[in-house]
Amino acid sequence: MGANISFPMPNSSASGNLVLVLGDQLSPELSSLAAADPATDYVLMVEVAEEATYVRHHKKKIALILAAMRHFAAELTAAGWRVDYVTLDDPGNTGNFDGEVARAVARHHTARIIVTEPGEWRVLEIMRRWPAVLGMPVTILPDDRFVASIDMFKSWAGDKKQLRMEYFYREMRRKTGLLMQGPEPEGGRWNFDADNRKPVPKGMRFPTPLRHSPDAATRDVLKLVADRFAGHFGDLEPFWFPVTRTQAEASFALFVSQALPSFGDYQDAMASGEQYLFHGVVALAMNIGLLNPLAMCQQVEAAYHDGQVPLPAAEGFIRQIIGWREFVRGIYWLKMPGYTDLNYFGNTRALPWFYWSGETDMACLAAAIGQTKAEAYAHHIQRLMLTGNFALIAGIAPSEVHAWYLTVYADAFEWVEAPNTLGMSQFADGGLLGSKPYVSSGARAAGWRSRRPASSRCRDRQGPTSGTGPS
Repeated sequence: MGANISFPMPNSSASGNLVLVLGDQLSPELSSLAAADPATDYVLMVEVAEEATYVRHHKKKIALILAAMRHFAAELTAAGWRVDYVTLDDPGNTGNFDGEVARAVARHHTARIIVTEPGEWRVLEIMRRWPAVLGMPVTILPDDRFVASIDMFKSWAGDKKQLRMEYFYREMRRKTGLLMQGPEPEGGRWNFDADNRKPVPKGMRFPTPLRHSPDAATRDVLKLVADRFAGHFGDLEPFWFPVTRTQAEASFALFVSQALPSFGDYQDAMASGEQYLFHGVVALAMNIGLLNPLAMCQQVEAAYHDGQVPLPAAEGFIRQIIGWREFVRGIYWLKMPGYTDLNYFGNTRALPWFYWSGETDMACLAAAIGQTKAEAYAHHIQRLMLTGNFALIAGIAPSEVHAWYLTVYADAFEWVEAPNTLGMSQFADGGLLGSKPYVSSGARAAGWRSRRPASSRCRDRQGPTSGTGPS
């Protein structure tokens, strides 16, 4: 609990609810909003320094969340909600959720707090203590923006010793009906991953994600972040991320029409000088609530049925959303607390300094880290096959790798980042999430052999070896 915070005593005349909406819950269909009444309840949105600094988040990530929050507050206000919005530079801002919720309860004399379950165990623990410290009931509702509830995943996991995404994914396909023909999968196959590993042909041209110009509200945020978080990692400008629902939907529509048709073929490829290939850069908008994941999948399915997108591409995208994304969230809540402390191999080395500077003669790592610094983004092969594999081979402590990924990527929230980093990338959970370390092949689990085409691999700028590990 923050220092010097006084909590109000229960008010006998209190009425109505206080609905706290977090920075990654910017969805009008949020369960807490559905349980509230705009006529009698208040929506509280707060910019708190603690959330920007518990790890020193990339400047672009902070700007994305704050700008999107301010635009969502305006969206709610226009829809008739009474929104109590506390900016980071508000003179009375206590800098943490405890203090800001307490101040709002005192301002509005509310009788109950309603929240949608957060995406981090750390924040859930904060919320769980509010009934005692605030002297009022706190209702924590499920986040039904996901296909699988936390309880549903726990029931599916049961007493299984190993949890495999493929079988969970099939359940999600049956539950949603996506790409299904009755009880059978479209095309007679559940998974077209084997068709999604093509090397990039020489001279291929790639679409560019839609870039949005900052409006006045976003420019205010950029100035605030530049002033308050100048020492944080990463470049703040140029800033082009979508910060409104309209912008996010436009970005996704462009991806579906221009990039998705080739996404399946080349989703596991890398190409020198190409940051995005056919990736959509839509996870950052989806993970803060500006895009609805199930609606995105339905849009992709419709594009397939209309003949605009081949089946392997549509299936590959949908698998990432209702398969992998839902699966890693389930793993996180199944194994927290404690999952982020796992270290199966006992790796203890510190994260190399070049993960922050990008200054290394290993060409692929320099490119991926330099891009991360500039854009708060790298696609999954850059993360997994480059920065992740190097960290595992070099024996870096998983906790340091986890903190780095959570810091540097705009789409990184602990529920999705931790299992990807600790389970898939670093094998710190000893095989709960993946059957073997990703640096291993099936035939030679103790060694390393690339499973990707030669065109997707990189070499050191000065030759094939550098003495500091493979790149």
